[in-house]
Amino acid sequence: MSPLGESAIRIELGTGIDPRTHRKVKALREALEQHAFPGMIECIPAFTSVTVLYDPLQVRAVSMGRPDCKARTSYELVCAAVQQIAFRMDDGTDHQPRVVEIPVCYGGEFGPDLHVVAGHNQMTAEEVIDIHTGGEYLVYMIGFAPGFPYLGGMSERIATPRRAAPRTSIPEGTVGIAGMQTGVYPISTPGGWQLIGRTPLQLFRPHDNPPSLLQSGDIVKFRSISLEEFEQYREDSQ
Repeated sequence: MSPLGESAIRIELGTGIDPRTHRKVKALREALEQHAFPGMIECIPAFTSVTVLYDPLQVRAVSMGRPDCKARTSYELVCAAVQQIAFRMDDGTDHQPRVVEIPVCYGGEFGPDLHVVAGHNQMTAEEVIDIHTGGEYLVYMIGFAPGFPYLGGMSERIATPRRAAPRTSIPEGTVGIAGMQTGVYPISTPGGWQLIGRTPLQLFRPHDNPPSLLQSGDIVKFRSISLEEFEQYREDSQ
């Protein structure tokens, strides 16, 4: 654990992006949410760490009546509280992840960079689609934009560098590839990923709780659909 400013701490649970570290991150986040200590504001999971935000004044106020806590800083008190919670957390090995299927219309106006990805990897566009839809992708975390999933598990056979010049606006639902990562833009936003398709599903749902369709720990499977199916999805959701 290490301080992050005066009102947050960062708990490192690994050094690399892998499923075992992810399970530890997810387990600690769930334990903190279930057994939040007085003064805790929220916890934010990342690839290898969990950041805990807290109100130092409230942490101190709660502990003032305890003789053993008077000489300790808010940071020390929070570290002790997190350690106690961590001892009780489940390792997550028995957790069955939720599987979410995301339909994607590949290529055309929805995926203008599909042939760039194919050419970079010396294969056809159809082969790129087959590889992309053949994988299972772990949602490591949500970030960058509301509902944006950071996915792991893409085949390196279709890995492609980002664009040299980012686009100023990418439509909601666009599926892209950047290096060894693939993801879905949940809202219209600038971005530099190679665009290979679009989903009619809405990933960011501001009126729902939680507002993100995908959650950390989910498994994503992509399924190829036609333009007609894409339009039907859109009509059915209205």
